[in-house]
Amino acid sequence: MLARAKRSIDYRDLLYNLVVRDLKVRYKHSVLGFFWSLLNPVLLMLVFTFVFQQLLGSENNPTHPMYHVFFLVALLPWNWCASAVTGTLGSIVNSGYLIKKVYFPREMLPVSVVLANMINFLLALPALLLFMVILRPEGSGNPFGSDCQFACFNFHLLWVPLLILTETIFLMGLGFFISALNVFFRDTSVLVEVGLSAWFFLTPIIYDAKDVAHDLANVMYYLNPMAGLVANFREVFYYNDAASPDPFFMLRNLIVCTALLVGGYFFFMRLSRNFGEEI
Repeated sequence: MLARAKRSIDYRDLLYNLVVRDLKVRYKHSVLGFFWSLLNPVLLMLVFTFVFQQLLGSENNPTHPMYHVFFLVALLPWNWCASAVTGTLGSIVNSGYLIKKVYFPREMLPVSVVLANMINFLLALPALLLFMVILRPEGSGNPFGSDCQFACFNFHLLWVPLLILTETIFLMGLGFFISALNVFFRDTSVLVEVGLSAWFFLTPIIYDAKDVAHDLANVMYYLNPMAGLVANFREVFYYNDAASPDPFFMLRNLIVCTALLVGGYFFFMRLSRNFGEEI
């Protein structure tokens, strides 16, 4: 298994071509092209901000300050997760013609989907940074100054590469599991579709995990790595706490995601021997 993983490095050019292919297919015949990576989360942000601030917000039910940033910070990593899960699910089944013709490390297919969606996530980040600057209410302070209250630019942003790495590891591990299962059990796609809808509401995207009961929040963090990732993204981009995001919490999430990656990879390798017969 480890020797197979090392040999996969020799196919990095193939991985690059697969990522480019996934990006081209995603934006093929699209007028706006990659700008949809910006517009899609922005449109959702406008809808949810209107609902929670204008329709549901009140003196008795206040929303978070700068809710558009509060929501968008969580939505971007979630969109990456949902798109990667949907894409990796069919990455093996939809490439049956390729698998039957030539040999290459099969794990390159789900990995390329995760990396392609990571690029979409990076392309959408400028929209978040722009809103942090231009859509600030009066009295919220200079985003670059010491008087900033929410959505500030400070040294916390140095944690972003680690968060991106953690989510990449998590999605690769999950992608290995579901892409392999979908080859043998096509009902997996139906279960994943339903599961994504439930997963969205069980991840603190439209709310903050701090708003729920403390015990429930801890359970959420243990059972749902995306909940921990979303919380960390908010600590970095939204909250202006004098203390840095908890490094032990980040480390725990990284260890859990790495364990999922290792388990998913071995699971994928064991089932990949029979992909050609089942597709």
